[in-house]
Order: sequence, then C-alpha cells, then structure tokens
Amino acid sequence: MEALISPFLGVDQAWMSAATFPPHPHAGFSAVSYVFLDSETGIENRDNIGTHNLIRPGGLHWAAAGRGIVHEEVPAEVGKTVHSLQIFVSLPSNRQDSEPFALSLEPQDVPVVHLPGTKVRVPAGSFEDTQSPLNPPTDVTMLDISLEECVELAVPIAAGHCAFVMPIFGTAMVDGQSFSLNDLRVPVFPVQSTPRTITLQVPKGSAKVMVFAGPPLQSSAT
Repeated sequence: MEALISPFLGVDQAWMSAATFPPHPHAGFSAVSYVFLDSETGIENRDNIGTHNLIRPGGLHWAAAGRGIVHEEVPAEVGKTVHSLQIFVSLPSNRQDSEPFALSLEPQDVPVVHLPGTKVRVPAGSFEDTQSPLNPPTDVTMLDISLEECVELAVPIAAGHCAFVMPIFGTAMVDGQSFSLNDLRVPVFPVQSTPRTITLQVPKGSAKVMVFAGPPLQSSAT
C-alpha cells in the first residue's frame, strides 16, 4: 500500500476533546495537522524547537521533523471537540536528516474555490488555477471538498502523481464506486504517465472528502 500512496505514509482522522497527543517524537518525515472547520475549538501546538501556536479550525500546521522533533497537541479549550487529520508525509531523502522546522497556514489564508454545490479548500498544492500559499518540503496536494446532493466534480491529477480519496462524512461516489467513512478501504489511484481526472458525485444528502495527491518518493523514515 505504501508504494501506491507515497509520498503519504498515513492519515488518521481524529476527534479529541482531551489531551490525546502528549509530547512525542518524529524523525525523517513531516507530521501535518489539519483542523476541519466544524471543530468546536482549535489545537494548541508546541514543540522543542520553540514553536507554540494555535491551529484554528480551518488551519494547517506542518512540522518537518528532519533529524528529529518532539511536539505536543492538545485541544485549546477543555471539553470542546477538535475534528482533525494527522497526516504523515515523506521527506525527500536529502532532507530526512536536516534541521527540523515548522510551517503554519491560518484559516483565512487557505484558498477556497466555490463552484455550484461544491466548495474546495486548498490547504496544500493546487486546484484548477488556485494555488495554496504553503511551500512545503514535499510536493503534495491536499483538497478539502464539500459536495451537495447530485453534484459532480472532476478533480485533475497530474501525470506522475498518485492519489487517494478519504471520505470524511456522508457517502460519495468516486469514479462510480460508493465510499463512506465506514469503509475499510479508500479509493487509491496509482501513478500513471498521463494526466487524469477523478470524478466525485453525491447521489443523496451531502458529503465531504479529502483528496491527496503527489509524486512518489523513496523514504526510509520510521
């Protein structure tokens, strides 16, 4: 599976209302936190390189661990729930032992593309002619897509990029196949030499999905 979704090492969807990620180390890859807009509060983030910031709903924090970083993430307000993704991304081999650093993107700086019945937030990479201002150490695209009933959206994937779709809520059709949060697998699109499009549809109700894409990397990160 890793070969199919590289440069992504893993993605975890989390709802937390208490301290869930006490101080813990990473090395050799990037740990990315993306907080959904429906979160009741943000994440208070701190690390051993001097970062201490609030990841507000709709915002993103990218910790490039390099040779090693220790960070901690807790809900900013006691008793309120954070809905977020923890995304682990390979670093290029020549950056896996580099000095760690952190990047942040505030909610208001995440570009948004509005189409009929569709909203696409672009925290990383690009969608159509819209580019995220984030300049991460690994070339990836992350799209937060909200779809209303009976809407169809074509998502372009560049040649040489793999991609996968992660359902967040609701049921969506991905290239004609139905997927929801309860499914044990996600739609994966291996690298191909020509550009392609992924077609998203919502037959009933509304749905949210994340689309991840990027060129594969070889990584020895652990």
